[in-house]
Order: sequence, then structure tokens, then C-alpha cells
Amino acid sequence: MPRKKPAGSADWSDPDDAPELTSEMLDTAEVFDGDRFVRRGRGRPKADAVKEQISVRLDPDVIARLREAGPGWQSRLNDLLRVALGLAEAGKRAA
Repeated sequence: MPRKKPAGSADWSDPDDAPELTSEMLDTAEVFDGDRFVRRGRGRPKADAVKEQISVRLDPDVIARLREAGPGWQSRLNDLLRVALGLAEAGKRAA
């Protein structure tokens, strides 16, 4: 059976000689909690026009009608409001 090569360099044996961590290194680091992957870098870049989360009260029958069409009902509500207010059409979303 072939012998497995060591993962790291044998030259570095003193953990106190580790390089100083910079914020740039931490921003792009892959983070693990044990064997579970937690995050890679800083995530998806922010869009040019970020949507704002609000709370609004709607009649139950209005919500039921929007939800009948399935997932994506909140985006469809946003599109309906844009048309009703005469606003420019937002960028097309990937299906």
C-alpha cells in the first residue's frame, strides 16, 4: 500500500512562528466548526439596489390569493405594486 504524503511542510515545527493574521486573510478564510463548513469568504456581493424589509398588514383573502400561485408570492406582490404605482420595471430575476 502506498504511503500517504504529509499534508504540511516539515520545515515549520514551532506554532509560535505562525504568521500574523490580517483582516484580509480572515475575510477570505473558509470557516469550519469541527467537520461542518460554516462560511466561505464574505458571501454574495450586495446588489446595487438592496430591498428593504418592512412589515405590512394585508387582508387574509389577499394573502391567500397571492400564495395560491406558490413560492415567489412576495416578489410577485412587489411586481404588482410597481405596476400599480407606475414605477419602472425592476431587473429580471433568474427563474
